[in-house]
Amino acid sequence: MHIATLGPSGNNHELIAKRYLRMRCSGEGSVTLFSQFEAAFQALIAGQVSHVLQCTAHATHRDCVGRYMHRAYPVDTFIAGSKPLALIAQRTTAQPTQVALQPATRYYTDLTAYTELIDAPTTVAVAEGLLAGRFEAGICAEEVLAQAPEQLRLVQSLGPALDTWVMFATTPLPASSPLRLDADGSSQG
Repeated sequence: MHIATLGPSGNNHELIAKRYLRMRCSGEGSVTLFSQFEAAFQALIAGQVSHVLQCTAHATHRDCVGRYMHRAYPVDTFIAGSKPLALIAQRTTAQPTQVALQPATRYYTDLTAYTELIDAPTTVAVAEGLLAGRFEAGICAEEVLAQAPEQLRLVQSLGPALDTWVMFATTPLPASSPLRLDADGSSQG
C-alpha cells in the first residue's frame, strides 16, 4: 500500500497514515506527503499511489469527495486520535492578545481572551511560528514544549482530537462490504 496524504512531515495526517500501515497492513507500505490534497488525488488517479488518506475535518474534504466522485472511492473509514494538542504561549508574553491556529482547531478551547486570531495552514506551521517567535500563542502539538521549554509555556492541555478519517482508492468497495449502507438500509448494493 502506498498512501498519499497531506504534509508537512510531523503533522497528524502523516501520524495517522503511519499508524494505519502499522495496524492494518503489518507495517508494510509507504507514505508520500503532498502540500495540497488536489495533488494527492491527482497522484491517485494517475496510479502513482494506491490510496489517499484524508481527515473529514479538513477544509477540502467535501470538495475532494465531489471533485473525484466516480474516480476516487472511499474504501475504509475509522476514528483516530491526533497528537495531544495544547494552547501554548511565549514565556515573555504574560497576557497574549494573539493566537495562531489551524482553522479546524478554532473551537477546541475558549479563545475569547484573544483579540487577534491568526489562521495557519497546519498545526505544524503554528508550532514553527511559536518556535520562531512569530506568534504570541498558538494551538499545536503539545510536544513542541519539549523543544523550547525556556521559551514556551503551557497555557492549557487539550489532549488528542478524535477525528473521522477516510481512505480512498480507485476501485470501489463491493456491494457486499459491511461498510456499505445503501438507500434501502441494507449493506447490499
